[in-house]
Amino acid sequence: MIAATDTQLMATGRRDTLRLVLTVLLGAAGAATGTVAAAAQAIRVEVWKDPSCGCCDGWIRHLRAAGFEVVVQEVVDVRPLKTAHEVPEELWSCHTAAVGGYLVEGHVPASDIYRLLAERPAARGLSAPGMPPSSPGMDMPGTPYEVVAFGAPKGKTPSSSWVWARH
Repeated sequence: MIAATDTQLMATGRRDTLRLVLTVLLGAAGAATGTVAAAAQAIRVEVWKDPSCGCCDGWIRHLRAAGFEVVVQEVVDVRPLKTAHEVPEELWSCHTAAVGGYLVEGHVPASDIYRLLAERPAARGLSAPGMPPSSPGMDMPGTPYEVVAFGAPKGKTPSSSWVWARH
């Protein structure tokens, strides 16, 4: 299956939010006691990417290093998925992901995804438009870039994008 339905995205969103809260709480407890909290399951991120894209692989390694469970769906053309989930074309990048009921477009840092899941804004998702050279997976430091939040959840009045983070 190339695309998760919005119902599936929202259902996994509630489950992943609980996992995030447990991860944060157990991580804090582990840090206080000097042990690693392994009881919480990793938050699942499903990524759709072209099989030949190396920068996508770099971003996936970044997410895994940050504690996410990443499942990869290799597809020749990711555009139908982006269109079906109403990712504005001006925000497109080389891969699309779903996590916790949200979409993540492109090389968004793991820290921004954790913040998204903790704050749960009324948005469709986050994007690092294009392929910012300094973003995770691209790994060419020195070029500032922005991550933007976009859209309202499906079925609600659409909204414009806004700056979520500056890197």
